[in-house]
Amino acid sequence: MAKTVVITGGTDGIGAALARALAARGDRAVVLGRHRERGERLVRDGGGAISFLEADLSLMSGTRAVAAGLRDAHPVIDGLVLCARYFQTSRVVTEEGFEHNFALFYLSRAVLGEELAGALGRAARPVVVNVAGPGHDTPIDWDDLQSTRGYDGVRAMFQAGRLNDLLGVDFARRHPGIAYALFHPGTTATGFAGDYDPATAAFIEQQKALAKPATEVVPPLLALLDEPPSASLSAFHLHTELDVRNGLFDPADAARLAGLGLTSSR
Repeated sequence: MAKTVVITGGTDGIGAALARALAARGDRAVVLGRHRERGERLVRDGGGAISFLEADLSLMSGTRAVAAGLRDAHPVIDGLVLCARYFQTSRVVTEEGFEHNFALFYLSRAVLGEELAGALGRAARPVVVNVAGPGHDTPIDWDDLQSTRGYDGVRAMFQAGRLNDLLGVDFARRHPGIAYALFHPGTTATGFAGDYDPATAAFIEQQKALAKPATEVVPPLLALLDEPPSASLSAFHLHTELDVRNGLFDPADAARLAGLGLTSSR
């Protein structure tokens, strides 16, 4: 039976490569993103198996609206693959008052996962794959989760990655019937979407030249979608499973983050 998989940040890089692979084997890929032209190109390439929804996931109102549309169109969702992120050299605040990197890379993933939990729960073997680089030991600044002091784009992104680890812990606790897999693709020639200063842009171009193609990340992602881990929470660096029983995945920290109520409607 064909699967229905929702992919955020799916108009380029890893997300686009995964959407094309799913379509090629007869599954349905629903791609969320801001780039209409790239999304429409994917739809044309998909032969009817790829659909595109234009959405600004840095806004929680937009995230909730697109989730409502997804629930109506797809009462059963087999997989949710979270790829959307956008690097900001300078600190940017959304119209809803959130630091942009925090909003898109962490908060939208928390909101979308929760909003689609019901549709995922109706699938035979549902899974959320959060592509966020698990296991990085960046300390969390609990007094400054939105990087108001001495903003550094790289650190803000790494801290949001740590918050995604804790998001996985909390989601797995509350939705044990839905497998939650944190996934690190390694250095990959993906979209590298962002607003870069010249020095960082030059470094990114070097990384692109050395990185593996996005198509090499597709097989382990398909494996997670086809055979979700039996554990409610797992983490992987490409093909290698990581230990989620250490302090980086502390249930107390996960509860602390969830207790802030940042995903509630504003």
